[in-house]
Amino acid sequence: MKELKIKTPAKINIGLNIISRRNDGYHNLETIFYPVNLFDEIIIKDDTLFSFGSNDKGLNSENSNSVIKAKELFSEYTGLKINASVTLNKFIPMGAGMGGGSSDGAAALIGFNQFYNAGLSLDELSALALRIGADAPFFIDPKPKFASSIGEVFEPLSLRIVKPILIVNPGIHISTPCAFSKIIPHPPANSLRKIEHFNIDSFREFKNIVTNDFESVVFPEYPEISNIKKKMYEMGAEFSLMTGSGSTVFGIFPDQSSASSADSLFPAKYFTFISSGLPETVFDR
Repeated sequence: MKELKIKTPAKINIGLNIISRRNDGYHNLETIFYPVNLFDEIIIKDDTLFSFGSNDKGLNSENSNSVIKAKELFSEYTGLKINASVTLNKFIPMGAGMGGGSSDGAAALIGFNQFYNAGLSLDELSALALRIGADAPFFIDPKPKFASSIGEVFEPLSLRIVKPILIVNPGIHISTPCAFSKIIPHPPANSLRKIEHFNIDSFREFKNIVTNDFESVVFPEYPEISNIKKKMYEMGAEFSLMTGSGSTVFGIFPDQSSASSADSLFPAKYFTFISSGLPETVFDR
């Protein structure tokens, strides 16, 4: 039986500036998308009909999750009927500001393209991914990028973080539309375009320069998330920030030992993960 396995990464936002409100209801922003070594897995197998299943039972009862959206978009665009069983194994926390749903949808598009030898280009796949979510096109080619407009216009970055990144999620779900509604857009004091010119031998230089505008609306309502960032610094992080609209917070630590020590001190009920280096591969046949 023909089978394709896809590992699809999470991302963190290294800075997130909400610049202005658009007439279409979206916001102009700037951010840096950085992929991390935390993956979901999608398995596509030949079948007589389309079926979807997941280890996350909540997704099994949804008719509009990102993988099914990707299937419908791909089928509509190519005219191909998708007769396959698709299994999604979730490991990236949901509603956590790490792009898990967008990553799954983008990976499904890439997977269907390979599985059926459809020959869609990266540009075509990115255009379809944008209909899944504003950040989904990033996951078509998940490499460090500066993103602008609504998050779908990219510029490549040479930024590479060789130090361990501790990821902590307290299991609090933040509504992104609600968070956006509370933001007062403003031009950034420091554009993230300049990040490659910062001193990144020590990420301590980032602390007063790289910010996430969502922290100003999320932290007062959810002090538990603010405390995670505070503890990151107390435990030796060179730099810490909430990613996306939350509730995940990451910390860049000087070495594996300090990251592991910090990891062990967070409550067992939290999701924690230490990422080192960039994802090496997305596909595993």
